Amino acid sequence: MDIAGKVALVTGGASGLGEATVRAYVEKGASVAIFDMNVERGEKLVKELGDKVAFFNVNVADEASVENGIAGIMEKFGALHICNNYAGIGSAAKTYGKNGPHAMSAYKTVLEVNLIGTFNVCRLAAEQMAKNEAYNEHGGRGVIINTASVAGYEGQIGQVAYSASKGGVIGMTLPMARDLAPLGIRVNTIVPGLIHTPLFDSAPEQVVTALSSMVVNPKRLGKPAEIAHLSVMMAENEYLNAECIRLDGGIRMQPK
Repeated sequence: MDIAGKVALVTGGASGLGEATVRAYVEKGASVAIFDMNVERGEKLVKELGDKVAFFNVNVADEASVENGIAGIMEKFGALHICNNYAGIGSAAKTYGKNGPHAMSAYKTVLEVNLIGTFNVCRLAAEQMAKNEAYNEHGGRGVIINTASVAGYEGQIGQVAYSASKGGVIGMTLPMARDLAPLGIRVNTIVPGLIHTPLFDSAPEQVVTALSSMVVNPKRLGKPAEIAHLSVMMAENEYLNAECIRLDGGIRMQPK
């Protein structure tokens, strides 16, 4: 896919991995829609990056909110070719611990945002991609790029909800790609390791050093720009489909 002139959606695009991806697609010549609930940050990015970027205050776990956001994209840009799903939340609680059983409400919330929210955006984005004119001789119409986590494979103690949600994203990659293949829509998933997002800015230096030492090579945290680079590659490489790619410096998470 030639990204220039295409329209990309980035959920969670107002900060961190999403923001880096927004910037990467703008540099490649795409128009970009940001779905996020951080209005201040989202509007600031639009002001900085110009009229090829639009912000929509969207809660990915809410059907009507996503429907309205997708409608806004179609009104603003007239099409949708690339969907990046980064919006997500984390939690820390054991199945059973000193505070008792894991709260069901907390477990459901993580799955609602990370797994159901991702699917919610995918299904509605696919509906619009299916309307695109094919941009190559093989009927290509779009690509969906989801985001999981190494916790989806090697969840640590206290990550039962988060790991279940990210494992679900990994698990739906192949069947979704099979579902959408007749429409010319590819589906891939980025599986990040330890990435230096703004959350790490307030962490003590010794914590960052300790986490960096867990990485096989190179001995550092990943950069949001490296995740964005992988997203761009997934969009550009038409033969990449139904794949989950770890970007983690070779790390394999230990129980704690």
